[in-house]
Amino acid sequence: MVLSKTASETDVSVHSTFASRYVRTSLPRFKMPENSIPKEAAYQIINDELMLDGNPRLNLASFVTTWMEPECDKLIMDSINKNYVDMDEYPVTTELQNRCVNIIAHLFNAPLGESEAAVGVGTVGSSEAIMLAGLAFKRKWQNKRKAEGKPYDKPNIVTGANVQVCWEKFARYFEVELKEVKLREGYYVMDPVKAVEMVDENTICVAAILGSTLNGEFEDVKLLNDLLIKKNKETGWDTPIHVDAASGGFIAPFLYPELEWDFRLPLVKSINVSGHKYGLVYAGIGWVIWRSKEDLPEELIFHINYLGADQPTFTLNFSKGSSQVIAQYYQLIRLGYEGYRNVMENCHENAIVLKEGLEKTGRFNIVSKDNGVPLVAFSLKDNKRHDEFEISEMLRRFGWIVPAYTMPADAQHITVLRVVIREDFSRTLAERLVIDIQKVLHELDTLPTKVNAKLAMAEEEEAKSGTVVKKTAIETQREVAAFWKKYV
Repeated sequence: MVLSKTASETDVSVHSTFASRYVRTSLPRFKMPENSIPKEAAYQIINDELMLDGNPRLNLASFVTTWMEPECDKLIMDSINKNYVDMDEYPVTTELQNRCVNIIAHLFNAPLGESEAAVGVGTVGSSEAIMLAGLAFKRKWQNKRKAEGKPYDKPNIVTGANVQVCWEKFARYFEVELKEVKLREGYYVMDPVKAVEMVDENTICVAAILGSTLNGEFEDVKLLNDLLIKKNKETGWDTPIHVDAASGGFIAPFLYPELEWDFRLPLVKSINVSGHKYGLVYAGIGWVIWRSKEDLPEELIFHINYLGADQPTFTLNFSKGSSQVIAQYYQLIRLGYEGYRNVMENCHENAIVLKEGLEKTGRFNIVSKDNGVPLVAFSLKDNKRHDEFEISEMLRRFGWIVPAYTMPADAQHITVLRVVIREDFSRTLAERLVIDIQKVLHELDTLPTKVNAKLAMAEEEEAKSGTVVKKTAIETQREVAAFWKKYV
């Protein structure tokens, strides 16, 4: 089954435009063509279709890096044909990966001796990294329960309702109960007190988020660690912490070096980070680092020799390109501590510029915090006549991709717009975005009755027919958004 929908169902052919210089016949859309076509035609056909994709630089929904230096682009292209898994064939690439693991481990204050190597691995992204970390926690908990002669069939993880969907995937794929701490209006991250209250003897770990996807806020890992130490002492358990630092792992060490969230806290046993977010590398590269060898069960590591030598491997994927690993090493040595700090400070300053510009309009509440991932999450002070979904849709006319979404339980009545500030988002773009948002607001203000009149007419017809169904706030928002999509 194909999970995604096709863009067009009216035609089963792909037609050439400029490629007609090379080939005149149309190509089947969902079947392999019988005959070959010239390389120029294949390139032109695909290039023409890709013009309708959005501009990655203006995709403010994404945390993923969209720009790198030309020298790094060249390194990527030079190594694009290397399969990273073949460590014996590409020993230098393997060495660069090991250097990255150790550099990141030291950045996260791993308790390593002078000549001790860090324990970690490169992944396709933070989703794979979280799967691996979760599996390590599950297996370690199961082994301990087996040794104690206790049941080991009902593991659970405690998280906030603000976790990224990869945590839900891990729980469902690997049969672990996900116990979520609900949010509340004005507090959009996991409450450490409530999280520790939910911990029981079957909890394999508590997952804290350093940089919530919803509003960029850092969760209080230090308080969580202190409360969990106290509970472990009272109960005799040894419930650990995993820090999902997908977004914040390459921010906190440079902007907030005194913040204790990493391996300085004794219960933090593993950390994941996305190299393709604020690690400043193209998608997809992630990293997972363990505190020590004891925190990664040996039985999860496979040893293979059919590629030429004994090679230990702990990944969900087998074959993987080397390019992103090499690109990560390039960024780490090219920028150094000073360079990363400069980039993160610049992103933070541009986020403040955007935030202040939105505040000057007098129309928005700022939901994000100044300290955290450099993003601005904001909602309308008054969304009775217009809502955030309408603003999101109308901004697409200017090329901006700004997501609108509802918060998770129990704050789902709050709708938010979010702008992620990446390295390639300049102060000029921030100022331009504010101007375009003001244009959208002005246009919505001049056309308020179209939406309201439509909804009022629908309610009046329902009242006449005697079948009045009271809509929820979410249903009303979706109706309004659907109407404006058609109008725009």
